[in-house]
Amino acid sequence: MQWRSIVVGLLVLRVLLNCLVWLVFGLGPSWGFDFPIKFTFNLHKIELLKDGDGATVKSNAWAQHMYDNRNPQANTCSQISGNSPKKSYLSFFQEGRDEYDRKYSSFPDALKVKMRGMARDMFYFGYDNYMKFAFPEDELNPIACEGRGPDVLNPSNININDVLGNYSLTLIDALDTLLVLGNVTEFHRAVKLVIDTVSFDKDSTVQVFEANIRILGSLISAHILLTDPRHPFGDIALKDYDNELLHLAHDLAVRLLPAFENTSTGIPYPRVNLKKGVPPDSINETCTAGAGSLLVEFGILSRLIGDSTFEWVARRAVKALWNLRSNETGLLGNVVNIQTGQWVGRQSGLGAGMDSFYEYLLKSYILFGEKEDYRMFSAAYESIQSHLRRGREACNEGEGDPPLYVNVNMFNGQIMNTWIDSLQAFFPGLQVLNGDVENAICLHAFYYAIWKRFGALPERYNWQLQAPDVLFYPLRPELVESTYLLYQATKNPFYLHVGMDILESLEKDTKVRCGYATLHHVVDKSKEDRMESFFLSETCKYLYLPYFYLKNYKHLYKYIFTTEGHVVPIDQRFREKSWEDQFPCEEPNNEPPANISNCERIPEERRYGLPLKSIYMRQIDHMVGLS
Repeated sequence: MQWRSIVVGLLVLRVLLNCLVWLVFGLGPSWGFDFPIKFTFNLHKIELLKDGDGATVKSNAWAQHMYDNRNPQANTCSQISGNSPKKSYLSFFQEGRDEYDRKYSSFPDALKVKMRGMARDMFYFGYDNYMKFAFPEDELNPIACEGRGPDVLNPSNININDVLGNYSLTLIDALDTLLVLGNVTEFHRAVKLVIDTVSFDKDSTVQVFEANIRILGSLISAHILLTDPRHPFGDIALKDYDNELLHLAHDLAVRLLPAFENTSTGIPYPRVNLKKGVPPDSINETCTAGAGSLLVEFGILSRLIGDSTFEWVARRAVKALWNLRSNETGLLGNVVNIQTGQWVGRQSGLGAGMDSFYEYLLKSYILFGEKEDYRMFSAAYESIQSHLRRGREACNEGEGDPPLYVNVNMFNGQIMNTWIDSLQAFFPGLQVLNGDVENAICLHAFYYAIWKRFGALPERYNWQLQAPDVLFYPLRPELVESTYLLYQATKNPFYLHVGMDILESLEKDTKVRCGYATLHHVVDKSKEDRMESFFLSETCKYLYLPYFYLKNYKHLYKYIFTTEGHVVPIDQRFREKSWEDQFPCEEPNNEPPANISNCERIPEERRYGLPLKSIYMRQIDHMVGLS
């Protein structure tokens, strides 16, 4: 019985220590995640992005000053001594061999083949059942084996109606995944089905953000891949293809344009009716990510068709949001009034309502080469590191908890709540793209620790209570995406094991009669009858890619994924703007304001020949001319 007394004594001691932490720092008990995983392996060199003039864009060492502007008592953990040498992320994987090393330091080729097959089978089980039981409806109900479309009886059901527009969503969203899996025959069949059956002339009210990333982005991606003379996925040319996917993308974008009208800030309305424009009862509030994550798709479309309209309205929205950031912290809130510019939601974080805003600042720079996009991203990243990051300075050394990014008040940086959401798991992948691999490795480990505990990521996790706040998991891809990007950056076989773990968890806990179902409860594994389109467009794609390698697929390093996982090339033609020849700049200035080019300071009437409120009708006339 003596050992029991010792154990009880130790537990009591930890409770007392946690109470002391609560009293001193006001943040409660430790998060309780430590990462004893240590490996030995050779890290591949990470190629840094270069801008148009050849200058190397280096990652910024935020850690050296992240505590300068923060109240020390706001930290949960002590800093490393100033005399302690800061280790490179290389050191994370160069410790002595132990049980973790033996388990994770290799991944046999035969196991890669098995995982590749499992990921492919997972995709086709969902895709084939969608085509069999659901097409042409938007989604598959995998338990009932039937299709799902908009909830026409309950227009206020935005959980469904924001996404489903009665336009075969899942088929469109999955187009480029078929190519990644190498199925050219089915890709051609799917493209023909989209061309022959899909119309956006629907009395459907959809969220601008969702229609943009899921539908517009996929149509553009598939068109680019079909017409790319370099044939990155082999010779996939479709006989008699006449840019129909691009015309569909243009038509949809035109129908989204009314969201940008009659808004005094330039920030768009959150929803439009595809046939009638902005609904008369539309609210004047939108989230930062929803309004500020249109630039990649709208920008590519503008450069493909030579019409600046779409990129201009998307950039104007980004600029408007950027100008509303806090003067004290540099942070943005999560919900804004599009007419007054007042922040309705003052929470600043990395998850829902904000995530892809940051993502698209960086990806827009990578695609379009606009240096102001990267300057905005860099400033935002520094604010994030200064005000959202908590924990010890380095991941694998020093006292206290591993780093974590929390939700704070945008104006003063004070913690607003003690939960993080599953969408934040995208951020390690973005850190990889920015060259901050060290922080990416550490943050990814935190989310993977949660996955290991539940076999899924709960929608919200309370890091103070170490328990889920919101228990469902709708097959989201963010952790898988970051896992893939970290594997590409490090080539560490540990991330292949992570992918295998996620794959096997999904196969075990979410597979049902006709597909893969949302987990209603990550603990008891009860399910909801819904398979969202991003499961096929993102989750399965990112699960497949780490285990796949062929010499003629090395070009994927020259591509980037949109926030919906659609493949687009990093192409010189997207760094050229044909409309600048049509509207040459007067009085050129070397310092354009924010991310609006010099030409965009020319009055709208001179650029377009008519005010913005009439652009929509002009685009309709243009589309009629194309038909």
